[in-house]
Amino acid sequence: MRRRIALAGALALGCASLACTWVKLTAGGTAVRVGKEGEVSKCETKGRTHAQTTDRAWMFGRDPKTIAKELESLARNEAALMGGDTIVPASPIEAGRQTFDVYLCAK
Repeated sequence: MRRRIALAGALALGCASLACTWVKLTAGGTAVRVGKEGEVSKCETKGRTHAQTTDRAWMFGRDPKTIAKELESLARNEAALMGGDTIVPASPIEAGRQTFDVYLCAK
């Protein structure tokens, strides 16, 4: 029994610190794209959203690419709720947090 618990814990830790992500895109989030600042000059601004995920699994740092992917997915999901179809990163990732501007580009 202890062996199974230890194995499950090791798998969870390995997954959390490597590349596994638990944030899934919603149906609306799949329609939201990630753009660049220069691409949204003619788009309607819908607002700003802040995304946050954990950047550590126990005492280990998580993979930066996984963190970025989770933050992007969270922001895309929220942008869909705000009526947007495009997000643009408005800040760098710091301690598992990032800010995104939300736009509506397809009219």
